[in-house]
Parts: sequence; structure tokens; C-alpha cells
Amino acid sequence: MKNQRFQYFAAIDWSGAKGSRHKGIAVAIAEAGDAAPRLVKPGHVWSRTEALDWIAALADGPPTLVGMDFSFAPPFVGRGAYLPGEAAPDDARAFWAFVDAACEDEDLGAASFLERSYRRHFYFGKADGTKADFMHLRACEAAFNATGGGKPSTVFDAIGAAQVAKASFAGMRLLHHLAGRVPIWPFDPPPAKGSLLVEIYCRAFIRMSGGRGLKLRSLADLNTALAGLGSRPFAADRSLADHETDVLVTAAGLRHIAEDAGYWHPAGLDARLARTEGWTFGVR
Repeated sequence: MKNQRFQYFAAIDWSGAKGSRHKGIAVAIAEAGDAAPRLVKPGHVWSRTEALDWIAALADGPPTLVGMDFSFAPPFVGRGAYLPGEAAPDDARAFWAFVDAACEDEDLGAASFLERSYRRHFYFGKADGTKADFMHLRACEAAFNATGGGKPSTVFDAIGAAQVAKASFAGMRLLHHLAGRVPIWPFDPPPAKGSLLVEIYCRAFIRMSGGRGLKLRSLADLNTALAGLGSRPFAADRSLADHETDVLVTAAGLRHIAEDAGYWHPAGLDARLARTEGWTFGVR
């Protein structure tokens, strides 16, 4: 994979919140080169369905590498199943369809999957028992932790502001509806041309820029991070939310590493993981 392969690099911060519009969704895009990334539809309150349509439209546009910030699948290899004891599929694509079919929520939401259909697999508080019993991680998450990135959240932890469970299962519904339109790495091999979707972890790109992985609270901090990723500074006429600075840095980060073969072939990624758990692009 070479940087010249893609003309654009986009990052999407995602949301699993209930409802039809979500302030937590943000989209940024960077052109090949070193120009500052920009926000797509700044100030707009996105729906998940709009984000799906925006990605699907890239199939007919210039080649774009798109990163989305949620877990593309639950852990599988460590326990030999996504949901032990359930009649669930054993590969990611079939599991995405399984999640979608079990959800009744509007706008690709997945709260009903966690809260009702498969409640016993998710930690919502002390009444569920020992939290450590739910802390199952994927291989890529363990790899990120091993490199000093910190311990990522598991999709089975459904409590608190930092939980990623609802966003991830809502994202799996999006992946199911996107199938056949834009390839999804590593479940699909990188195509020779056209756009491609990958999983990202925004914190990894903030760390990659030279920072500690903490949220960027000022324009100066944002531009320091962008400079660390070979990007020109971003000019803002208003204060930026965390999810906006996250995607701006990540769009520049995707552009910065897209030509590095090591990120496309991380040492821990094998055929079984590529079929079941996937991998976070930017972790090796």
C-alpha cells in the first residue's frame, strides 16, 4: 500500500447513543499531501444512517481511506466464540448480520442487543457480578496495551461514559449494511483501487504524533499533534469539541502511515483473526 494509492483520508468518530441524531459523530478528511485536514459538514448533527450513506457514496468517488472509531467485532479467538453459549455465527460478516437482525433500535442503534437480547454477556454494574469476568479483549487490543498504549475498553463493558459497547455494536450494523459497497479491512484484502474502510483508535494517532494520547483541549495542542504527523496547522474560528479534534488528528494520521507496509501487515494478524476479530489500523 502506498500513500499515492489514496487521494483522501477520512476519520469518523462514532456514537452508539439512542436516538436519530448524535452530537458525538464527527467526520474529517485530509487530501494527499500535507494540507490541513478539514471537518466535513462542521456543526452538523449527524445520524448514523447519514454516515453510512456518506461512506457508501465513496464507492463511486476518488479513492479514500476511511477510518471509523469503534471495534469492528467482539473478541473471538480467546474463547472460541463471540457470545459463548449462544447460537451465534463464528465469522465477523455473519455476526454483523446476526447483530442487525436482533436490533429494533432506530438509526442503526444497538442498545436493545445489549440491554435485552443478550444482556447476560454485558457488564452494566455491580449487580452483574465481578467486572473482571467481562473484560475480554481482542488480540489487537492486547497488542496496543503491550506497546504502552494503555488498556482499551472491551465491547462487553457497557457502563460509564468511556464505554464503547453500544457504539461498537451499532457500528457492526453499519458494517453489515455497507457490505459489498466499500471493502472493509482486514476482512477484505486491500483492493488495488477504490476506497477502503478500516477500524481506528483515535488515541493511537494522538500518541503517534508525539503526545501522551490524552484529549486535545486547545487549538495549539491540536496543531502540535498535526505537525507531528506531517500536517500543516488547522485554522479554527471557534472552539472545537473533543470528537472534532480526534478526527482531525486521525485523518492526518491515516495519511501519515498509509504508505507504511508494517501497518497493513502487523505481526499479530493472521488469517483467523482477519476473519473473526479484525484489527485496528495503526496498531502493530
